[in-house]
Amino acid sequence: MKIGLKLLLFVFTCYAFPSQAWWLTHTNSSVFTKPVNPNDSDKAQSEWLKNRFSKQHQQLIPIVAVADMFFSCNQARKTDKADYQLSYLIIEMDKNTLAEKLANCLGDDTMQSDVALNFGLFGCFHQQLAHLPKVEREQKMHLVKQAMSSLSHEERKKSFTQCVTQQSIHYLK
Repeated sequence: MKIGLKLLLFVFTCYAFPSQAWWLTHTNSSVFTKPVNPNDSDKAQSEWLKNRFSKQHQQLIPIVAVADMFFSCNQARKTDKADYQLSYLIIEMDKNTLAEKLANCLGDDTMQSDVALNFGLFGCFHQQLAHLPKVEREQKMHLVKQAMSSLSHEERKKSFTQCVTQQSIHYLK
């Protein structure tokens, strides 16, 4: 089980953070005077954004989580005829409408179910890997599916929380 979690975290880490390097080159803060490894800079940027936009970030996290779940659920179950982009769901769609669409798509499954959690993870990773060519993206999503199958509910929940937190930060920029 630990190998699956490490694989999932590896895939997430490798592909979730490459676009965040701009921040270090565009800041004139004297806080970062010593060299830091890439993971430290990602953490520092995330913390800075969370502190600066804490209220907006906290409001955005549940919207992003619901959008991820609905996006993947709708792709799998086709309950809505429209083919939405995640960015549209997060930025433009009314949050009550989004919640209703998710509830309709999930049907008898609850938002706390394994089914909903898996939809959320697939949606989040879909966005994290969106910059890749189609073939490579499909290969990575296959790895994500394999890794997810070996993770417990709690491990998947933790991964989803981390993914949504990073994804929300992306929308704050």
